[in-house]
Amino acid sequence: MPGLFRTVAAAAGGLFKPVHAFKRRFPLLSYITGRICIMVVMLFLLGFAVFGLMELAPGDIVDQVILQQIFSESQARGNRGSENLNLEQYAAQRASLGLDLPFYAQYFRWLNRVILHHDLGVSLISRAPVLFLITPRLINSLILNLISLVLITFFSFLLGVYFSTKAGTRGDLAVTFFALVLHAFPGILLLILLQLLASVSGLFPVTAYPPFPFREAPGRFVFSYMHHIFLPLVSAFLGGIGGTLRMIRATMLDQLGQPYITSLRSRGIAEWRIYFSHAFRNTLNPYITGSANLLAGLFSGSLIMEIIFAYPGIGRLMYEAVLQEDINLVLANIMFISFLVLVGMVLADILLALVDPRIRYGKR
Repeated sequence: MPGLFRTVAAAAGGLFKPVHAFKRRFPLLSYITGRICIMVVMLFLLGFAVFGLMELAPGDIVDQVILQQIFSESQARGNRGSENLNLEQYAAQRASLGLDLPFYAQYFRWLNRVILHHDLGVSLISRAPVLFLITPRLINSLILNLISLVLITFFSFLLGVYFSTKAGTRGDLAVTFFALVLHAFPGILLLILLQLLASVSGLFPVTAYPPFPFREAPGRFVFSYMHHIFLPLVSAFLGGIGGTLRMIRATMLDQLGQPYITSLRSRGIAEWRIYFSHAFRNTLNPYITGSANLLAGLFSGSLIMEIIFAYPGIGRLMYEAVLQEDINLVLANIMFISFLVLVGMVLADILLALVDPRIRYGKR
């Protein structure tokens, strides 16, 4: 038996030898490849879990839709057929949609259709292609959330770095207090207050999207769009800047108290170089790690914003799909949002590897 174990270990070592050689020669590329492989595996397991949970849920969320279709067709034809005939139609309809198969067979069937044919199916309610429904909503949500992320990042670094140099002053205490209040303030209450502000003052529209399409007047649409999304951007900005600003300020203060900063100052290095060339660079690691969670939080928080301000985004589409029990639309929404969140996490890992050589070389 010991000889067998040694043989198996030697064979395994021979199989992984090219992998280790590739990792030593191209550490950054191997790190990125590993993160992408992990993302693909997580997406696969997530889809499998979604189908499994839907199978465990009581009843079938498509039953009501199919039955309504069958009975409406029967009434339109004036069909007085027996209940058995309706049940036969019901079974045939389920079989045509693949709902009579086990959940794992449904999942692999859906996965095969998505990967090989780039087909997400059709909506059971509107009968429109799912990709056609999701694409414009996803673009709208990405535009709004990326603008929010850029604004939060810019002002968080600007204020966090500046007030870390003014630690203990009245201005620093005031900014820290307001950042804590914003971080703890309920997001839904902030949205309702901004909606009331728009309704009472009349300075801003109560909806977050222009009433005319982009192709009708592109220039006017851009200005109208910025006017309509101003309050949603304010809500996302105020909801995200509190925690991010406090994190950057605390990280800068921690770096400024490190021995290497004292050593740099003793060598006569200019203060601005100490802040921006040394301490500031070391604040990027925690921010990059938290930026993926911040983007995920913006997407999850935008659901309520899209409902209150009637913004045509992916969160509102998913909410409507759940209410209508549209299985194809719900699954596609879940996978798209999960894909975006995982891509954000992978990009954060890649950026961490770029700014910190210890990560890509496997050092700690």
